[in-house]
Amino acid sequence: MQHGSDSLLRQTKTKLLTLLTLIFPAGVCSLFGNSTLLYVSYRKKHLLKPAEYFIINLAVSDLGLTLSLYPMAITSSFYHRWLYGKTVCSIYAFCGMLFGICSLTTLTLLSMVCFVKVCCPFYGNRFNSVHGCLLIACAWVYALLFACSPLAHWGEYGPEPYGTACCIDWRLSNQHTTARSYTVALFVFCYILPCCVIVASYTGILVTVHASRKTMEQHASRQTHMSSIQTIIVKLSVAVCIGFFAAWSPYAVVSMWAAFGHIENIPPLAFAMPAMFAKSSTIYNPIIYLMLRPNFRRMMRRDMGTLCHACLKSCLCFQGPVKCCSKPEIRVRLHTIHRQTNQFPSSNSSAQPPENINMKICDVKESEKKVKCKNIFTDSVLLHS
Repeated sequence: MQHGSDSLLRQTKTKLLTLLTLIFPAGVCSLFGNSTLLYVSYRKKHLLKPAEYFIINLAVSDLGLTLSLYPMAITSSFYHRWLYGKTVCSIYAFCGMLFGICSLTTLTLLSMVCFVKVCCPFYGNRFNSVHGCLLIACAWVYALLFACSPLAHWGEYGPEPYGTACCIDWRLSNQHTTARSYTVALFVFCYILPCCVIVASYTGILVTVHASRKTMEQHASRQTHMSSIQTIIVKLSVAVCIGFFAAWSPYAVVSMWAAFGHIENIPPLAFAMPAMFAKSSTIYNPIIYLMLRPNFRRMMRRDMGTLCHACLKSCLCFQGPVKCCSKPEIRVRLHTIHRQTNQFPSSNSSAQPPENINMKICDVKESEKKVKCKNIFTDSVLLHS
């Protein structure tokens, strides 16, 4: 009997390590993707539309979820137990509940805004940034209400059954009516209700678009352009919603199973897998949004090109123990090139480089080898591929 128990424990640890190898790349992707999305949004902040505020709020909540959950979940999974004590466990669970419900509520509000803009354009055209900010504030208040309830002893926070993360105390919700009522309220108001609103909103959008397709084809190019913008918003919203609900549906099912079923018959892996999918939901929003928004994609490509160019330029003469000897600067004045774009002509061999070029020639000695490197700094705008 003892041998069988040890074998089961080893199998569980092996599966948790397998999940760890999946969670770590998801955390890195989420951190990079959401940070990139927020950076690009900041660069185009004067061009943002009110509906895009919701996508930015999604990135904020996803980034908060990543920074507050992933580090402790990864380290605890490595040691096969929760490492940070009861107080930090409650903070961990609170952050997961707050950011998760905020993301779900934001998606629900976004679907309603898209429905109003597409199906009721008279009212949708009046939607402005003030309305968007008010709705986002409501999403945070709604999430804060449910996240604070276990701290007021309507439900409880505690370790997950697999022991390496914290959430709602499922055993308590299985045994006590008050804790069970909190789990049911979460299931109804934070899963079923948002699902119904989102499905109804996008169904109405699809019906409206299908009914007015022939009419819109006969309109002028300006209205066709507006229709194209609405189509992009709808596509990215649907894609984000599908990814989010695919991640959180397993957790919703397991929560009801734990509240009303025999929790001792639920294997720890049945809690670990939905938790992993829920955490991985943070990578869907930036990937889908940056792929479906052409203006965001172009700006991201430009900014990444600028960053890579700067990194390569800074690393040109500073790789390894390199010592540069200063030489007199050579300032060269050349004729200005008149061009329409920010790229050098590729086929014109007689084209001259832009003016105001500062050349610094350094003699480099490294391991008895003399290396000659040139740092070229231009006053012109950085080129982007």
